[in-house]
Amino acid sequence: MQFAEYQKAAQGTDQVPLVDETDFRSLLLPLLGLAGEVGSLQTQFKRHLRDGEKFIGFKQKIEEELGDILWNVANVATKADIDLDAVASNNLKKIRDRWHDQSSPISGIKLFDSTLDASEQFPRTFAIDVTSAIASDADDFPTVQLYWKGQPFGARLTDNSVEDDGYRLHDVFHLAFLAKLGWSPVLRNKNFFNCKRRSVKRIDDIEDGGRAAVIEEAVSALIFVKAKEAGFYEVIRTVEYAVLRLIKDLTLHLEISILPLKQWEVAILAACDIWRLVRKNGDGQIVCDLNHRTIEFIPVQRQD
Repeated sequence: MQFAEYQKAAQGTDQVPLVDETDFRSLLLPLLGLAGEVGSLQTQFKRHLRDGEKFIGFKQKIEEELGDILWNVANVATKADIDLDAVASNNLKKIRDRWHDQSSPISGIKLFDSTLDASEQFPRTFAIDVTSAIASDADDFPTVQLYWKGQPFGARLTDNSVEDDGYRLHDVFHLAFLAKLGWSPVLRNKNFFNCKRRSVKRIDDIEDGGRAAVIEEAVSALIFVKAKEAGFYEVIRTVEYAVLRLIKDLTLHLEISILPLKQWEVAILAACDIWRLVRKNGDGQIVCDLNHRTIEFIPVQRQD
């Protein structure tokens, strides 16, 4: 049986059909029904956990409760003028986008600048040197400076905060976006790799323009705040769906929107892994390989 077929049949058994869109009683009843049936489902599981094999007919009772839940879902959909087939289809798209195939990298997907001249491409492999400096006095702040080929890579950064929270290291987020997603409008700028795609005006203006760079900085700031709450994902290895969804909404008009939310999670976890290593070690080298979508940190070997 198809969802649409079930929805139509369920509508025929509705004892309080919708009169018009102001009929709040008819709309509220299936919502209350959903809450009640979910409670009944939980009760069956509670009894099963408590009584074990002594609880006869567990599977049948669960099936019945799920059926009641489905009826109320269909009733809500009907009264909201929503096709239950579309609900199921869109939900599967959402789930695939969120979880993807967790074992498969995106190294096989072409990089966004793959068809352009080398001068407008990110280098496919590179190493960024990290040099940290501690505060010299009470009026000073700890800083970090990145270098590429011996030249400053971006500005020397502080936390811009009273608290030493490590935000000065947030450029590693941009590097992780680049390594794992092949995307970073910020790192295309002249203070970094200087490889904006100027030969294609639309790409230069939209994908590599100021708005895209501001959005990437906003995404970095958002991730930093949420990562801080989650211990920078050292133990917790799942990024909240609401965070990923907001990132998707922010970047919806950009080329990066074609990648699944799962890949954003991969990039965020990798960024935080590198952040924690740089925070702990101070100096070292961040090595990226865009072809294989890898990023790693090699700390400076200090002699005791």
